[in-house]
Amino acid sequence: MTLVDHEAQQTAAAQAAWDEPTGLVPRGTLFVIPGRGEEPALYERLGRRLSTDAYRVRVLADPSADDATEAALHAALASQLASPDTVAPRVLVGSDTGALYAAGLTASGALDPDALILAGLPVGAGEEGTRSWDDELEIRTSCPTHRGVLRGAAVRRGALFGPVPDGWLERADLRRVRQPILGIHGAADPVSPLPQARERYRSAPLAQLVSISDGKHDALNDLTHRTVAATVVLFLERLRLGKDLPVIASAELPEERRD
Repeated sequence: MTLVDHEAQQTAAAQAAWDEPTGLVPRGTLFVIPGRGEEPALYERLGRRLSTDAYRVRVLADPSADDATEAALHAALASQLASPDTVAPRVLVGSDTGALYAAGLTASGALDPDALILAGLPVGAGEEGTRSWDDELEIRTSCPTHRGVLRGAAVRRGALFGPVPDGWLERADLRRVRQPILGIHGAADPVSPLPQARERYRSAPLAQLVSISDGKHDALNDLTHRTVAATVVLFLERLRLGKDLPVIASAELPEERRD
């Protein structure tokens, strides 16, 4: 690898990072892959929340930006997933096209994470035409805090309505993913309708899909971000016990009261 390639790999991999609190033993490593036009700053709230539970979070570059970024990101992920310094379980977390990217590389065997967490998984190739910025905010989230971040420099406006990169939908064949998958999907996602997403997850050998009531496309950052983060942590805690995700907590009816 040339020096230029190494620098590109480091740039793709080291966008933003949150570690476990001082004194706690790290419980795993999450590599977050953004969607179309997204910057790592969009995932600060998620990174801080998950790191509080001692999971290391690394937010990477948007692989749909260009071919050079995609190649550098692939190399960076392969290196970090294989590194003995990366705390297991090693999990890819993708949103929007980042979810397709993570699923595609895993399905092909190009990457071998311990599990996938996929949010707002696209089910189509994108749409023609343009929409207003107000339309995009409405489609992405109902959360006023997240909308405030979006209004900053954390996203390229209109990118959400651009095409999905060629071949990514086909490569993200969940039938070929042998690792556990947690799907998180807004029930009111207009970009990737839940019924079509449900069919994709149904084909996977080890997938569970959690739908978020009234949730929009930015499932990791919507009004229900606390519930989503808790869902992610429960999945990770089960993953730590084994690939078959042993049940930790079961709902039980209370014992019948005796007078």
